[in-house]
Amino acid sequence: MEQDFGLFLKRLRESKSLTLSQLASGAGISGSQISRIENGLRGVPKPATLRKIAEAMDVPYEELMERAGYLRDEEQMAESIPEWATGKDKRDFKRMLEDDGELMFDGIPLNKEDKQRIKDVLTGLFWEAKQMNKRNPAYKKGKSEH
Repeated sequence: MEQDFGLFLKRLRESKSLTLSQLASGAGISGSQISRIENGLRGVPKPATLRKIAEAMDVPYEELMERAGYLRDEEQMAESIPEWATGKDKRDFKRMLEDDGELMFDGIPLNKEDKQRIKDVLTGLFWEAKQMNKRNPAYKKGKSEH
């Protein structure tokens, strides 16, 4: 997936007649980061980075999200959202997953499968914690007193 997305991004950038430096400047990210993405060395960027790239290239954000494989993942995640979750809960969760930091373990970037496993675990833990907070007002009150 990383190599496929990188090649797609490179072809898209070239079709817009943009250099690496021009895209980097427009997106506010480093040229070396874009180069690593295009060459499949960095992996698929986080959604927040994809948004910056989409805006810099004047392409639909959803197109990059789909090509990066996120839209399918979001649809699968939507199936696991509890019925009691509010709009604010969903926004909090989305914001948490869109954090732009690269996931690493022991100094090595994680591959897509490892990242998905982590997202799956975080999804379960997030909704469990949200439900616990909603059921136990004393827990929320106790946290605010500290």
